[in-house]
Parts: sequence; C-alpha cells; structure tokens
Amino acid sequence: MSASSTTARWTRLFVLAGLGWFVCWQAAVVAGVGRPTVVVGLYGFVLHTVFGKAYALVPSYFDRALAFPRAPAIHLPLAVLGTAAVAAEAVGLVPTLWGTAGAALWALGCLVFVGTLVWSVRDNLSGGETGTSDAKADRRRVDRFANAFVPVALGYLLLGSVLSLDVGFGPLPTGGPPVTHLFAAGTAALLVFTLGFRLLPRFLVVEPRWPLVAVVLPAGAAGPLLLTTSFGGGGWFHLGAGVQALALLGFAVAYVDMFFRSDRRRIGLYTVAVAAVAAAGVALLGVYMAVGGIRPGVASAHARLALLGFLGLAVVGVEYQFYPPTVASAMGVDDRTAGVAVALLAVGVVAEGGGLLVGTEAAVEGGRWLALAGAVAHAVVLLAVFWARRNRR
Repeated sequence: MSASSTTARWTRLFVLAGLGWFVCWQAAVVAGVGRPTVVVGLYGFVLHTVFGKAYALVPSYFDRALAFPRAPAIHLPLAVLGTAAVAAEAVGLVPTLWGTAGAALWALGCLVFVGTLVWSVRDNLSGGETGTSDAKADRRRVDRFANAFVPVALGYLLLGSVLSLDVGFGPLPTGGPPVTHLFAAGTAALLVFTLGFRLLPRFLVVEPRWPLVAVVLPAGAAGPLLLTTSFGGGGWFHLGAGVQALALLGFAVAYVDMFFRSDRRRIGLYTVAVAAVAAAGVALLGVYMAVGGIRPGVASAHARLALLGFLGLAVVGVEYQFYPPTVASAMGVDDRTAGVAVALLAVGVVAEGGGLLVGTEAAVEGGRWLALAGAVAHAVVLLAVFWARRNRR
C-alpha cells in the first residue's frame, strides 16, 4: 500500500471514529450527562475529525509529504482510549486514576500528531512554500499567510494537552473552561480559519477578501491565549473576548461573502454557511458574558452553539464536500437526506440554545432530541457513502 493510500485509509478511520463520538455526544446530551459531554463533543467528534483531515491536508498545503504515513495508526487508538477514559471519569464511571491515564494518552496522541506534522514541514515551518499551482498564483498571498498560523494552532493543542494533565504549568490554569477554550478556540477554530481560507475558496471558486483574512487570522491566534490567561473577568479577559469575537465575526462575514459571490451550490457549502452564522452567534454571546458576567444559561447556550452550531456544522459541511452524499444515491442516500440531517442539527441547536437563554425546558429537550436525530441521520449518510465507495473499488 502506498504512503498516500495509507494516510487516506487512516483519515477515513479518524472520520469514522469521530462519527461514532458524534452520535454518543448527542445521546449523552439527551441523557442529561452534563459537562462531560463537552469532552465527548470536542475531543471525540470535532478533534478526531480535525486530526484525520489535518494529516492529509497540512503537509500538502506546505508542499510536503507526510513524513510518517503510519503515525495516524499510532495516534488513533491513543485518541479514542484517551477520550473514553477522560469522559468516563468525568461522569463518575471510573476512578480518577483512569481519567488521569486518559489525559496522558490523549496528550501522547497529540504529541504524535504535532510531532509528525512539524517534522513533515520542518524545512518550511513558516509555510512560504504552499504547493499552490501557477494557475492559481494570485492566491499565494492568502495561502502563505494562512500557513503561518497552522503552527500556532498546533502549539495551542500541545499547551492544552499539558494543562489537561493538571500537573501545574506556571501561572496558567489547569482543566475546566480555560483549557476547553485552548482546544476549541485555539486549535479547532483556528484550524477552521487557517485551513478554511485555503480549502473553502477552492470549493467555492472565489477568493476571500484580503482585509478580512488579515484580520481574522491574527485575531484568531491571539484570542485564545488572552482568554485562557485571564479567564473569568478583568480587562484582559474583556480584550480576549473582543479579539476572539472579531475573529469569529470576520470569518462569518468572509465565508458568507464568498458564498454569495460563488455560483457553487452544494449541501456542504450551505452547511458551512449555517456554521458561519452560528459563529457570529457564538461571538455575540461571548462578548455578552464578558461584559455582563457569566450566567449558567448563557454559558450553556454559548458552549452548545460553539461546539455544535459552529465547529460541529463546519465539520459536517466539509465532510459533505469530501464525501458527497450523491455517491451513495443507489442506496437511497442523496443531498436531500444530508439536507434533512443538517436541518435537524441546525433547528435543534437553535431550539436548545433559545430554550437555555429564556429558561424554556421544553425547547431545550426538544432541541436536544432533534440534534440527536440529526447526528444519527448524518452518520447514516456518511456510512452509506463510505460503503458505496468501498464497493466500487
């Protein structure tokens, strides 16, 4: 098996693992498990999928090949077992020692991931060589600028992994929302911004506006550190919330602007547009809490909108671009099936978030059930696509 085939195979396995975590996450939310669902959603669904696609995309965007094609085979079991142990300990199903071991496995997997990518691009860390073809030479400025922020996202991943071990790391906090923000905003969102400004314009066949790119990426790189080091209040926390909100709003405007200038209309692109709108909502709720104080209902709505509405739907949209539902049309799956999944997820998160904000329990419960149905529908779509592709070989 060639190196590229090996990488592609493990990329699919990461996506499949993320798919399983996606359904588990929504089921846990319906069951009312509480904060441990953040671990399942962020570590399990979002980051597993990000890991898989990053192994394939990052080296090529730096005009390099993955140095160790079998690194994902080492990383995947560490990520799966680490996520399971941390989540189980948070729920109280296993002793604290298991959670500590899980955090260590997760951190080790992240070290494999970052080490492999950094070694693969070690002679091009600034991303000056982009692999951009001469036919698209006008995109090199954006491509180089976006590449420069990938190491920042990887650095946040390592820092968050160390802090999640709860061993003490200077003045920085360990565990809880600050570390969650390192993973969610520092790694996942920043990679959505960086890889998104390279990937999404090619899907849409439209260039992003340079002033927006020039604002979003530095703000997306600075915001997570400001939030983490001053989480909960004070001038630096307010600044961090504002900077992160600027990144989210800027990305939302950049994508929606590209979407309306493009003549491409596919289910995956529509889904990312919904995610972009959710990003704006995440920004507004974040600023509201920074100014008015952190209230449980608003914090829960903010977290749900960030993980499912923005990051979750962004992942789903990109998955539909890489794995088009029409591939499985012979099995009764098509864009309409995917559209139903997206609609269920979007309406579910809006209903749940609105219910959390106004204190309407029926809307919260209904939204959670809709989101679970959407996750199951999405899993059915992707599994059908994978099965159809397998049968065509």
